[in-house]
Amino acid sequence: MKLRLLAALYFVCLSFSSLAQEKLLQAGPMVGYSEMREVKLWVQTKEPAKVKIKYWAKDNPNKVYTTAEARTMAESANAAHLLADNVEPGKKYSYELYINNKKVKRSYPLEFQTQELWQHRKDAPDFTFAVGSCFYVNDTPYDRPGKPYGSASFEILTSIHQKKPDFMLWIGDNTYLREPDWNTKTGINYRYTHTRAVPELQPLLGSTHNYAIWDDHDYGPNNSDRSFWGKNLTLEAFKTFWANPNYITEEGITGTFQWNDVQFFLMDDRWFKSPNGRATDKAYLGEEQLNWLVDALHTSSATFKVICVGGQVLNPAVIKENYSNHPEERQKLLDAIAKVKIKGVIFMDGDRHFTELTKLDREGTYPLYDFTISPLTAGLSDPKDEANTLRVPGTLVQEHNFAIVSVNGPATDRRFKVTIYNTKGAEIWQREVKAAELK
Repeated sequence: MKLRLLAALYFVCLSFSSLAQEKLLQAGPMVGYSEMREVKLWVQTKEPAKVKIKYWAKDNPNKVYTTAEARTMAESANAAHLLADNVEPGKKYSYELYINNKKVKRSYPLEFQTQELWQHRKDAPDFTFAVGSCFYVNDTPYDRPGKPYGSASFEILTSIHQKKPDFMLWIGDNTYLREPDWNTKTGINYRYTHTRAVPELQPLLGSTHNYAIWDDHDYGPNNSDRSFWGKNLTLEAFKTFWANPNYITEEGITGTFQWNDVQFFLMDDRWFKSPNGRATDKAYLGEEQLNWLVDALHTSSATFKVICVGGQVLNPAVIKENYSNHPEERQKLLDAIAKVKIKGVIFMDGDRHFTELTKLDREGTYPLYDFTISPLTAGLSDPKDEANTLRVPGTLVQEHNFAIVSVNGPATDRRFKVTIYNTKGAEIWQREVKAAELK
């Protein structure tokens, strides 16, 4: 009887200890970048704590690996990056989070994958990814008076998760800094923390790899540019809360990654951008970043080369913060793509609070496509007074939406299909671009 009582007390204490660690979890875990030999994970606690991840290949669950333990600290928003580096290419893994050496239970699957070693062996594997921008989370004490700007529902996050994409591409305005936020590290970390903690977001973070760029609202004030004095603070926060694989330039968030035969160019449309009112020394991506992009496009052997920018690239309307407000720099990029006939270029962007497809026909070469996908939960805009003469008929969407992109087919017939879905996950429209058409 005494042994049974002691055993019961032990399990009760264990349960309370586990529950205590669950209460320490602020957000995550989140799966970041995936490569063949390592995967980055992210987690945030409510106070300083020790964190680690245990993981195992699904086809060999008896061999368990553990990441190096990290300690979350207040100066970095109690967030930590954890590296799973005992992995092999093309494997599916399950994992568990431990806080202060106690397992934290989650009510949804925790999974990640490594990219497959297909080169010189077979055609590139098929895959899918989700795309979204403009994720506004209401916060009444700090929002403007009146009707809330953000959606009252986060059903769209569940719909994305249910599509089971391999990764999610967040293309700007992934959080919205408000007036109390952007002047201090305390305010910036508060806003990122508040957005990241949305309950409906957690299952998506836990099993879908995540990559991100920023636009004005996660960089600073509305329409902010290179003059924003706090950009080093927001850059620090971006690197703290996201787990991108690299940062190319010494400043800003420019980076790149490849998933199978598609290369993604993660561009920064804020750090180097000149103020909207300047008549001279105008810049959008800026010389350093633009030169890197052109070089990288030349070097890339990817079937599709997806250039991700916060704002619209091909919309010819000189309005808002479209690239058309910087005609010389924009033309320099388009000329560089055309001059040596760089194959497979596609643009993806957000910002505008509506979705549309812009198509630019070019003499003597293939047309360029610009998929604008916006918003997830932020307020909607109406472009009725805007003359986007290159909009593909039937592609304007003025409701909350997201995209699922499927890349499939053999090397001889590779296809890039974009499907736009509403908040409930119902299809609105789809367009397919064949690699053979982008040569």
